[in-house]
Amino acid sequence: MKIKFCGASQGVTGSCHLITTDKHKILLDCGQFQGGKTMEAMNSEAFPFVPEEVECVVLSHAHIDHCGRLPLLVKRGFKGNIYCTDATADLLDVMLRDSAYIHEKDAEMQSRKNARTGKPAVEPLYTIQDAEEALKLVKPVLYDQLIELNPEIKIVFNDAGHILGSAITELWITEGESTSKIVFSGDLGVMDRPILRNPTKIKKADYVIMETTYGNRVHEANSTSIDQLIKITIDTVKRGGSVIIPSFAVGRTQELIYQFNMFYENHPEYKKYLEDVNVYIDSPMATTATEVFKKNAQVFDDETREYILKGDNPLDFKNLKFTRNTADSQMLNNDKSPKIIISASGMCEAGRIRHHLKHNLWDSRNSIVFVGYQAEGTLGRMLIEGAKEVKLFGETIMVSAQIHNLEGFSGHADRDGLLDWLSGFQKKPKQVFLVHGETDSKLDFAKLIHDKLGYEPVVIMQNSEFELETGELLSKEDVITDVMDDEGIEELKDKISDIKEELDQILSDTEEVMKKRPSAEKLQQINNLILEIEKASVNLGSSITAEDRDMRPLSEQ
Repeated sequence: MKIKFCGASQGVTGSCHLITTDKHKILLDCGQFQGGKTMEAMNSEAFPFVPEEVECVVLSHAHIDHCGRLPLLVKRGFKGNIYCTDATADLLDVMLRDSAYIHEKDAEMQSRKNARTGKPAVEPLYTIQDAEEALKLVKPVLYDQLIELNPEIKIVFNDAGHILGSAITELWITEGESTSKIVFSGDLGVMDRPILRNPTKIKKADYVIMETTYGNRVHEANSTSIDQLIKITIDTVKRGGSVIIPSFAVGRTQELIYQFNMFYENHPEYKKYLEDVNVYIDSPMATTATEVFKKNAQVFDDETREYILKGDNPLDFKNLKFTRNTADSQMLNNDKSPKIIISASGMCEAGRIRHHLKHNLWDSRNSIVFVGYQAEGTLGRMLIEGAKEVKLFGETIMVSAQIHNLEGFSGHADRDGLLDWLSGFQKKPKQVFLVHGETDSKLDFAKLIHDKLGYEPVVIMQNSEFELETGELLSKEDVITDVMDDEGIEELKDKISDIKEELDQILSDTEEVMKKRPSAEKLQQINNLILEIEKASVNLGSSITAEDRDMRPLSEQ
């Protein structure tokens, strides 16, 4: 068995890893390179493998640096299935269409420039049609389901806690009589963050492919960043300015909505400052992504689920406004009253945020607040490193606004979080491969692993291929046992108990709503969901046979 690192080897973008066995080729992620013209030029290069030969793609999550070249892969001949969690599939529909639209518009703009200088037109990296063809291949899977990709390869998606639907993937790969287990971390989230569950600890692996985005940095506490954001917001509003937040449309924006909701709800002492200050989500993708979040509440953490069961939507509040079109977005820059604008892209490389920066960077009353990673070569990186002026839309803009970088909002685990996750393996893996990090981050984390855990990890510095030794001898039954051990059985029992309690509460609330004769739209929504519950419950009932019931103690029959 071989593993070939085809991306995220020289930085944090372009995640793409090829696993080759004697019978199969599968791809882990197929992401886009981001971070300036040099990196983005790599997207057009030929894949270091033949797309037609790849059997399937196993996708960790829906961020563009992990999924953004899937339409290109299909365009160049790939015809297999794309496996991901069901929440990722919902987000993918948004992300790939938006990415394709941007590529089409960029190509159109460049072609117009070329025409004026006698140069040929340029083709987009891929089109919306290419994206739609890729979406046809998507196969949604639930967390914790054991899925057979083929007779020799099985996978399970575990919650990575990074964004909605993000997954740590366990792969059991059989060659001959031997089965090896590979664990791909994807992007690991931060412990105890709102909305999402904590990253899953994995107990066993022969080989680990692990991200190192913040392998040499420790984030300030999330609570500290929230306090700082509140202070920045109040101070900015007091001096008559606006708060501009470049934010990733998926994940970070929804957490910010949650935090501002809690802030407005729990801090009446600031009412005189904030009563008329709206929070604008100025990103079509973020608006749609927020709806996807609401649709997938089943994967939220316990605290957020409790809010929902109480009838409180944590992703909605009175001062929250969504802009729907370009005209609404433009009006925000014409309105000089204090406001909070959350807009994509998070690294300021595209999207409406660049217009908001053009109109607000020069005004010392305003604050620009970064809440996520800024790759080398991006406008966001330039601003947090102290640029005095920047160029936007051909115009030089003076940087007079206050610039803040709140790393406590990062969706990536920091150095300590990464080490804690890796420490969860009960037995030392044969090898740990470090990817998805800048050079210093990977090297520093490798040294930390060596010092703390005694591992000798492989630091991936360029596209490269490794031959892997076979792992432990495991049968098909052993794989299933590995997935559902005694601890897993206890967790399943807890899930059954929790679902019963939640369902009792939900059905009781729904019954009360029905007595009040809700709107036709609400009735249709309730009907559709009830039908889904009915189907699932009957299917569960049919899986429990008379023989299974007879296994119960007589006292329980």
